[in-house]
Amino acid sequence: MRYQILGDTLPVVVCQLEAGEKMITESGSMAWMSPNMLMETSSNGGLGKALGRMFAGEKIFQNIYTAQGGEGMIAFASSFPGSIRAFEISPGQEMIFQKSSFLAGEAGIELSVFFNKKFTSGLFGGEGFIMQRVSGQGLVFAEFDGHVVEYDLQPGQQIIVDTGYLAAMSATCSMEIRSVPGVKNMLLGGEGIFNTVISGPGRVWLQTMPLSNVAGVLRPYLPSGS
Repeated sequence: MRYQILGDTLPVVVCQLEAGEKMITESGSMAWMSPNMLMETSSNGGLGKALGRMFAGEKIFQNIYTAQGGEGMIAFASSFPGSIRAFEISPGQEMIFQKSSFLAGEAGIELSVFFNKKFTSGLFGGEGFIMQRVSGQGLVFAEFDGHVVEYDLQPGQQIIVDTGYLAAMSATCSMEIRSVPGVKNMLLGGEGIFNTVISGPGRVWLQTMPLSNVAGVLRPYLPSGS
């Protein structure tokens, strides 16, 4: 499978498939395709895996596209201004994504829910609590909000991230959600109550425009419901 990521703030990934190659995606992600791409909607792994994807912010059913009778072309577009990144997944090279960031992937990719080990801190930390684990074998495409900044963390090295800015991290990294120290800082600092602490070794992908932040900025300008 060959691919190109095109566009800047509203990107699309265009995939060229060999005959018989398959791609999986969420419903609504396909933008355009050649006529020989066959679509099949499936729970893709049974009820257990489907429920795991649901808790990770994805839909229960996935669409599987197969190139029939020769090479096929299919494009997947982002749903929000941001970035599309490609990741090669293999045993020992798994990834952790923010909820709902999965865009498309080869048929060998598996999605499951990733829970923060510290349940109570994660529960009150909001977005940092439930994320997606991407495992299996193959190429996967993820969409992130805004631009993406990457950091390589050495063993034990840490970075503190405001909740919502963590887009992805290597599965070798660990995360902990901590409360902001000091009651005054919590109430008057304007930066929220919780931060996410990422520890290496591994790579971290941070996004500059979390969708939740955009929604918060726009909320005062939207008409209130009756």
